[in-house]
Amino acid sequence: MKQILLIDDEQRMLDLLSLYLTPHGFTCIKKTSAKAGIRFLGDHDVDLIILDVMMPAMDGWEALVAIRQFSKTPIIMLTARNDNSDMIKGLKNGADDYISKPFNEDVLLARIEAVLRRSAKDETKEKTLLFKGLSLDSFSYKLSYNGNPISVTPKEFSLLELFLKYPDKVFSRDHLLSTIWELKSETENRTIDSHIRNLREKLRQAGFNVDKHLKTIWGIGYRWNDKFESC
Repeated sequence: MKQILLIDDEQRMLDLLSLYLTPHGFTCIKKTSAKAGIRFLGDHDVDLIILDVMMPAMDGWEALVAIRQFSKTPIIMLTARNDNSDMIKGLKNGADDYISKPFNEDVLLARIEAVLRRSAKDETKEKTLLFKGLSLDSFSYKLSYNGNPISVTPKEFSLLELFLKYPDKVFSRDHLLSTIWELKSETENRTIDSHIRNLREKLRQAGFNVDKHLKTIWGIGYRWNDKFESC
C-alpha cells in the first residue's frame, strides 16, 4: 500500500483527507505540525506528502524548503487560498502539485495518482544508465548493447554499474572488494581481476569496444573512461 504523509494543523482536515484516501488503498500518516512531519520524514520513507500551506510556527512554504533539502518525495501543497502567485511559488520551490480548498474528492485522487505516476517514471529513469549503445537497467538487472541483451553475473553487473556511475574515477581493488563483495582487503585480488576479465570478454563479444573505456591502472585498480548519459 502507498503511504501518504498528511501535514495540516487542522485535525478535521487530516481526518477528512484520510476518509477520502484510505478506501482507495492509501495508508495515511497524520501530523498536525510541519516540524512533526519533518521529524517523521527523517526516520521514515513515504510515497507522497500532502502539505498544508497555512500553519502556525512553521508554514508550508518553510516546510517545503526544509523537506527539499533532504528528500525528493513528491509533495502536493494544500491551501485555502486560490492565488496563482502562491501556486507558482510552491512549484518553483519544489512542490509537485497544488490544490486549493475546498477540493473535490475525485480531483484530489486524480492529482495524487498523476503525481505518483510521474514519480515512478522518474525513478525508473534514474535507474537506467546509457553509454554509447550500452543500456544498464538497475531496476530489472538487464544489460544490453544496441538492443541486444548481454548475460552477466550479478557481480559483473554491479562492477559495470559502478564504473558507469563514476566515470574517470580510479577504483582500487580493495575498494571494489569492500563495496561490491563486502570483503576485507586481505581477500585475494584475483577475485576482482577474474570478474573484470570476464566482463571485458562479454562486452567484446557483444561488439562493444570495452578496451577503449575500461582501463587497468597498474598497481592500483581500474577506471572507466569518458562520461555517460543518464536516461
